[in-house]
Amino acid sequence: MNILITGGTGLVGSSFKNIITDNKLAYIGSEYDLTKKRESDRMLYDFSPDAVIHLAAKVGGVKGNMTMMYDFYTDNIKINTNVIDSCKEFGIKKVVSLLSTCVYPDNVKYPLTEDQIHNGEPHVSNYGYAYAKRMLDVHSRAVRSQHNLNYITAIPNNIYGPNDNFDLENGHVIPAIIRKIYEAKKTNKIPVFWGSGMPLREFTCSKDIARAILRLLENYNGINPVNIGKTGDVSIKEVVEIISECLSYSGEIQWDKTKPEGQYKKPSSNKKFLNMFEDFEYTSFKQGIKETCEWFVEKYPKVRGV
Repeated sequence: MNILITGGTGLVGSSFKNIITDNKLAYIGSEYDLTKKRESDRMLYDFSPDAVIHLAAKVGGVKGNMTMMYDFYTDNIKINTNVIDSCKEFGIKKVVSLLSTCVYPDNVKYPLTEDQIHNGEPHVSNYGYAYAKRMLDVHSRAVRSQHNLNYITAIPNNIYGPNDNFDLENGHVIPAIIRKIYEAKKTNKIPVFWGSGMPLREFTCSKDIARAILRLLENYNGINPVNIGKTGDVSIKEVVEIISECLSYSGEIQWDKTKPEGQYKKPSSNKKFLNMFEDFEYTSFKQGIKETCEWFVEKYPKVRGV
């Protein structure tokens, strides 16, 4: 198939370049402003794909989600609506769209299972982004129902890896930690991290998310979303310790407990995915962090967000 990947220069999109596949992949970055419908139409006209992997989104960490709630909602609603509508109008028969575990309700039964997405309000720290991603699932179901198009959605957990955004204000937790520790080692300034370090998160290497998406594109045609992230909790404190070890940093670390730290935990279940693909193997967290740190050190300061 000729597959078009929106958000193709981002964290997950760039990971497809290292995957061996018989499909022909085309990567779309910022050359199309997908908040405008005419641009999403132009994109499909230019490439005429057989299928689309929709990754493009406005993303950020806890601070970005809380301080730019309106922007995160409106920009993502526009992007998702335009891409899905254009794909429908151009007759694209298969679309895989990436959601986020933040779509799950704040008050929920753990582990997070796909049938619970719409059972309550998402966490207050990122409800703008969360609702935009929920509506992407609703939009995909509606297109399937009315127009008989095979549009599916996948839910990762926290993603990390090479080509991430290392901006300290709006980046996700792992790239922010890597940059703070690396620069602390260079400047001898004590790195300061938000919260207590106690919250638990699940992390999946970006190349594993890309591999999982391709599996779903080629083999899954169901109406319901699929959790594709690696399971197993890691505390933010442990993340800092592992990254410090990888970067050979042994200096002091401080925690600012006046800052928000989001939900305490949100463990997910990937049983549905692994039941379909029993041979799928995830990268271990320590190995993935090691590879990401090595990439960052090699590329610094020519990395996104620096």
